[in-house]
Amino acid sequence: MSAITEEMRELVARALAEDLGDGDVTGAATVPAEATASARIVQKAPGVVFGLDLVVETMTQAGVAEVEAVAAEGVWRQEVPAEVLVARGKARAILAAERTALNFLAHLSGVATLTARYVEAVAGTDARILDTRKTTPGLRRLEKAAVAAGGGTNHRIGLFDAFLIKENHIAAVGGIPRAVYAARKAHPELPVEVEVRNLDETAYALGTGADQLLLDNMDLPTLRAAVELRDAHATGGKPTLEASGGVNLQTVRAIAETGVDFISVGALTHSAPGLDFSLLLHAD
Repeated sequence: MSAITEEMRELVARALAEDLGDGDVTGAATVPAEATASARIVQKAPGVVFGLDLVVETMTQAGVAEVEAVAAEGVWRQEVPAEVLVARGKARAILAAERTALNFLAHLSGVATLTARYVEAVAGTDARILDTRKTTPGLRRLEKAAVAAGGGTNHRIGLFDAFLIKENHIAAVGGIPRAVYAARKAHPELPVEVEVRNLDETAYALGTGADQLLLDNMDLPTLRAAVELRDAHATGGKPTLEASGGVNLQTVRAIAETGVDFISVGALTHSAPGLDFSLLLHAD
């Protein structure tokens, strides 16, 4: 992960405030204020670790004196349990930070791990795995960074950095050519992608000069036919093709083998199970 930004610091502060409220009543009642401890965060399931910088920031904001990440991010770790972070300081501070820190780490590592599984499933093909905008509100940039850590490719960040002309846009404006023309006129510097649902729409969109076509919910024969159509009839440079819909770990390999360039997977960010970690505290 890149260096912690002010936006991330504010996110951590809000997350801690949500959990702590007026204070950790259990820690305050049962743990002496002067008690110190050391702690280890341990990865308990194979996968890709991501989010350690947020854990360090969380513990630091909670008042933990010493925190150090000791594992590399963005690599698959099979041998577990494995230590990924160590900390030392006031026991109350470590306990106050524990759940928020583990929530960040488990979720982002889960996104990276699921992405890595998809990337491995299409290895040897030319297809790349894309994320989507189906992200947790407020966590998009972090979740997309986790996708990249897992070997995936980031699609547009939001509605502002690329065009994706979907069926409702096309219906509102009166056709694909009008929509593409309007997009090019408004922001010629931005890439233009057009959603198509069948081969007729694919053929039509190929003549508009779009940079990419989103092949929505097409079966395997139709995807192969769309690739052949693009390769045979595209003019002025061949647009890339993105398959979307019906994608899971059981289907993604066959989709990749149709020849599409990208496969978008909303589940990377909206359905990734958390990776399992534990914080183990040792009192001094």
